[in-house]
Amino acid sequence: MYFGKQKRNTNDRIPPNQNVTTSFPVLHHGNVPNYRELSSWNLKLFGEIKEKEIIFSFKDLMNLPQIDVQNDIHCVTGWSKLDNIWTGISVRELIKKVNLNKEVKFVILHAEEGWTTNLPIEDFLKETSVLAHSHNKKPLTPEHGYPIRAVVPHLYFWKSAKWLRGIEFTSQNEPGFWERNGYHMYGDPWKEERFSWD
Repeated sequence: MYFGKQKRNTNDRIPPNQNVTTSFPVLHHGNVPNYRELSSWNLKLFGEIKEKEIIFSFKDLMNLPQIDVQNDIHCVTGWSKLDNIWTGISVRELIKKVNLNKEVKFVILHAEEGWTTNLPIEDFLKETSVLAHSHNKKPLTPEHGYPIRAVVPHLYFWKSAKWLRGIEFTSQNEPGFWERNGYHMYGDPWKEERFSWD
């Protein structure tokens, strides 16, 4: 399955005060995890769900239906990269495996080294949201989130957590790492919601 972005004038695709790059800048806090093999890697779905936590191995995820999604991404630091193709698992497909409590309104993405970010459940469940293992038909590099990263392209790219290890479903909107350090709780690039005072 493939979801492509409808072609528009390039200028209409670039949020305010963003510059287009053809490179893929590497920005992160902390170390870069480098998995030599994935037997100990897993992804946990937990929180306000009607089951105990659900754990997926990398093989489990690869056995789910795979999709390609084309989109533009926008970093809070001012760069945009157009026409990315991500391969992975649709968030909507993954969520079929979970029986959420009706009170769930938010998702907290948990990554390596305790890094987190928050977003509303409706944003996480958009058709364009994917858990990606490949970018432009090549496996993710460690610097870009191997083996699995979230891709939520309509928000600033810090919301697309690299090195994803957990998805927590909650009724409360709790700030993640960058949100606790001055970044906006939502992060809409078209409204320039970069910092908490924007």
